[in-house]
Amino acid sequence: MTIRAKALFVHLLTATGAVFAMLAMLAAVEEKWDLMFLWLVVAFFVDGIDGPLARKYDVKTNAPAFDGVLLDLIIDYLTYVFVPAYALFKSDLLPGWTGWSAIIIITFASAMYFSDTRMKTRDNSFSGFPGCWNMVVLVIFALEPNFWVSLALVTALAIAMFVPLKFVHPVRTERWRSLTLPMALAWTFFAGWAAWVDFHPESWAHWGLVITSVYLVFAGVAQQIIPERGSTRGVAAK
Repeated sequence: MTIRAKALFVHLLTATGAVFAMLAMLAAVEEKWDLMFLWLVVAFFVDGIDGPLARKYDVKTNAPAFDGVLLDLIIDYLTYVFVPAYALFKSDLLPGWTGWSAIIIITFASAMYFSDTRMKTRDNSFSGFPGCWNMVVLVIFALEPNFWVSLALVTALAIAMFVPLKFVHPVRTERWRSLTLPMALAWTFFAGWAAWVDFHPESWAHWGLVITSVYLVFAGVAQQIIPERGSTRGVAAK
């Protein structure tokens, strides 16, 4: 297979995310939440591997007819934002006006964030919470906290999208990557496990989700607080 064919294949792999988003949405409409999240976990896994492949085969040079960044953003909005927001609203975990507030906050703030040209820092981390609502909503489904807690979490993370807090990219942020990448893979495993058992309250997967989620949320902030050994240079802010 030629390098151009491999580069094109990477675009095709990325595009499968749109199919998984549709399958997840169909499951959500039927309120089959376990199946919906399984499709979203598959999409999350694809999103994790297509970036390294795109850089390996230099898709900008070898398959320039398709804009991989734009394709990725479109699919990310569907799988990270749109489908999870719908699920959170439809599930009644946020009843009445709280559900309406959540979907408006999530979809509006995420649209602005995804179009923000300052969303990446110099070390390829994210400046502000990167709109990973699929992860947030899955944890809410698993733990089923009080709706006030869920609404407060959604509001706080929406605000965090536009403040100079750093959130690590599991693959591209080099600092602590030897820990961050396994944590992201572990989160994917626990997420799939939790969805597979239909979020059974006694599943050990919930503890795994909590531990890995806490790390992934606060690792970037910790890096901002803890200076890098041998360097005094700060991280670029938005």
